[in-house]
Amino acid sequence: MRVKDEKRADYIVFGQPRLSDEEIQAVTRTLRSGWIGTGPRSKEFESAFAAYQGADHAAAVSSCTAALNLSLRAFGIGQGDEVITTAMTFAATVNAIIHAGATPVLVDVNPLTQNIDIEKVRQAITPRTRAIVPVHFAGLACDMDALMELRSRYNLKLVHDCAHAIETEWKGRHIGSYGDAVCYSFYSTKNITTIEGGMVCSPDSAFIDKLRLLSYQGMSKDAWKRYSNHGYNHYDIVTNGFKLNMTDVQASLGLEQLKTVEDHYRRRKEIWDVYQKAFKTTQLAMPSYESSLSRHAYHLYTPMVDADVCGVDADEMRVMLHERGIGTGCHYRSIPAMSYYNDIYGWNPDQYPVANQIGNQTISLPLTPYLTDIEVMRVIMKVMEILAIGAERLRHRDKKAA
Repeated sequence: MRVKDEKRADYIVFGQPRLSDEEIQAVTRTLRSGWIGTGPRSKEFESAFAAYQGADHAAAVSSCTAALNLSLRAFGIGQGDEVITTAMTFAATVNAIIHAGATPVLVDVNPLTQNIDIEKVRQAITPRTRAIVPVHFAGLACDMDALMELRSRYNLKLVHDCAHAIETEWKGRHIGSYGDAVCYSFYSTKNITTIEGGMVCSPDSAFIDKLRLLSYQGMSKDAWKRYSNHGYNHYDIVTNGFKLNMTDVQASLGLEQLKTVEDHYRRRKEIWDVYQKAFKTTQLAMPSYESSLSRHAYHLYTPMVDADVCGVDADEMRVMLHERGIGTGCHYRSIPAMSYYNDIYGWNPDQYPVANQIGNQTISLPLTPYLTDIEVMRVIMKVMEILAIGAERLRHRDKKAA
């Protein structure tokens, strides 16, 4: 969890994972097994993850971006179709829609939950709309009842971006058991990591079979089926696919990570609660509220920094925390604030005021389960120190104005 740097040996790296001896040994066993590509460990990981989510079927792929893109393609969504998603997300969500050939339609977010605004989704539906891609931001579930109702009423596909939401539940059920396709990320900063990797859960076995086909060059038999001890079998190419499968090396890491997912969840909640107690009387705006209907995954802790109230803005606080040995993140600048989407789609940040405000003011503080209590207190103390500097600036400003 620390950077090996003579000058900053105690630097707290934002989102850095820690791999146990068990995880390293699992990877080593796979490397020595003679099979490191997609094979038995990948299948085992699919089954174990589906069981954890309460999902009927799962397919392991190379990333959550791949999961989203392949899901849309497997549903036949592409040229001429519209897909509604949130303006408050990482570029991968929108890029997956674009790469599928469809047109992304952005809507703003709810200021309390920072999740997609359901009423604005309803207003954005047209005869060309084929799917909704909600993002369960920071680990808080979107309103699943409302989304499932829209899915049924307008005959839409519901393809979840659950990159933050491995442990997230709605009304006591994991999100992996809702909708048509639920896409997960196992990137290095996520609550389970395979370094890079993703998973798709679905109740539809035919859909999962098609997605697997697309993820492996459109090949009728994967390498494990062709070369394992069952003997060689010829394959056929039945569609124009991609190379987006997960390897057994990655899956062996994921299997071990899955064993500790609930323990790590509880530790992150402890840290979240300490932050909430420490910051509730400060000038910071607290992160997304917790709903009695949802189990929050506590993937990100994202207070908002309003310069008019705090005396510093979010960018300045990130720099000041870095100077004090604390790594931070930004989740996220809104999609319309990015130049590429401005140029191609003409999206203006002012058209999505809530997402734009969040993007300008949000700061992500360290929330890995490997933080010690002392490190958590260091983060709090450094934030308080910066807020005190900001408060002094505001007093000086007000005195000068008077």
